[in-house]
Amino acid sequence: MIQYSMREVILKGLSMQKYDYDVIILGGGPAGYVGAIRASQLGLKCVVVEQDKLGGVCLNLGCIPSKSLIYQSSCFMNLKLCESWGVTVDRTGFDYSKVQKKSRQVADRLSKGIQFLMKKNNIEVIYAKGKVQDPHSVSLSDGRVISSRFILLATGSRPKSLPTFPVDETHILSSNGFLMMDKLPKSILILGAGAIGIEFAHVMNAFGVEVHIAEAMDHILPLEDEDVAEVLAKSFQKRRIKMYTSTFAQTCHIKEDAISIDFKGKDGKEFSLDIEKVLVGVGRTPNTDELGLENVNIQLDRGFIPVRDSYRTSVDSIFAVGDIVATPLLAHVASKEAEIAVECMASGKSESIVDINTIPSAVYCEPQIGSFGMKEKMLQEKNISYEKAVFSYRGVGKSIAIDQSDGFVKILYMPDTKEILGASIVGAEATELIHEILLAKVAKISPEEVARMIHAHPTLSEAVMEGMRQVEGWAIHG
Repeated sequence: MIQYSMREVILKGLSMQKYDYDVIILGGGPAGYVGAIRASQLGLKCVVVEQDKLGGVCLNLGCIPSKSLIYQSSCFMNLKLCESWGVTVDRTGFDYSKVQKKSRQVADRLSKGIQFLMKKNNIEVIYAKGKVQDPHSVSLSDGRVISSRFILLATGSRPKSLPTFPVDETHILSSNGFLMMDKLPKSILILGAGAIGIEFAHVMNAFGVEVHIAEAMDHILPLEDEDVAEVLAKSFQKRRIKMYTSTFAQTCHIKEDAISIDFKGKDGKEFSLDIEKVLVGVGRTPNTDELGLENVNIQLDRGFIPVRDSYRTSVDSIFAVGDIVATPLLAHVASKEAEIAVECMASGKSESIVDINTIPSAVYCEPQIGSFGMKEKMLQEKNISYEKAVFSYRGVGKSIAIDQSDGFVKILYMPDTKEILGASIVGAEATELIHEILLAKVAKISPEEVARMIHAHPTLSEAVMEGMRQVEGWAIHG
């Protein structure tokens, strides 16, 4: 008698069904294309339906081109350091259009790389708009209807708009318009001091633009601890970036040569500002409004699709991942969610959704910020007892050598067990360094084990080592 594994039984069952595919994926962004590759690796016949370019917003109009701009702006800003070495660099003739062109080249190169991966893994790509017709069918904008055992919704998000600041991509920009801008304005107002607003503020200031930031909350980067945000705020102040916290932009009036903005502070104080460009960076909206969810009776919650284990919706054959579910709107989260979803499709085994406390976040400004897990404000609101260890970058030789000593490593932990509850790093290469602490949490490695592990000298990772030593009460350079 022939014996079949559970996976073989499931795949055999799939092949017996009269479906065009095992899984249809709507959206070719970080969730869609990663899910497709993983599905193919697991033996599922997969098709990706994408109405624009593979890679989604992250690759084409988000994470990747913005990081190219950030890198180039940092290089440009660091030219000033040459003066301290007795070298004067002539920056006349600077052409921002070439900077923007370079960022587009990076995005295009990576998009072509994803196209190659699709072919390598025998994944069909249909360039069309897809809409759920029933639990196993998707109608395409070209008139076709395709069917599958499973459907994975991964349609991402778009920039959130404000009624009083209608985006025209000329005077008032979304993040998309900002990344396509090929000429620097003399001045710009950024509405929202989250990661998007902060990163673009860094870019514009580095290239010599007069930058203003308005944030409704009490401090910039409101999702981070206040002491972390304060380090960045002091850096921005030194760079003459104007920041208005607890401030609401109420109205705007587009003039011939400027935009007049009226503000009101939390204290009732009112003031106005004339600016050349406005960037609306107040978050993103899930692309769930034209998916045909009403055809399968999937109900939205605040615009997001509710999901169960393995990101299964209320319809067993339909899964949803990425920015259309109420988890952090981050590319790496979307990719992981897609992996979990298609692995469930292939094996039949459900898995819990991603633990939000193990998701790293990163802000690519100067200084950088990396964090994960619980923040101090969260712990205090939940009345959770905790202790913290804080180690300054000034105690690390490498940070002094490279003239980037502003910042610290902060580790939050349980007083009795020293279990890591969360961590934040603000400083040079924080977005890379945060993963050592996250690995310790996920792998249940004790702070003492990390503290006693030999770290190369001089490196910035020594700040993590010393932070863990601080947890144990014996930091050497603290």
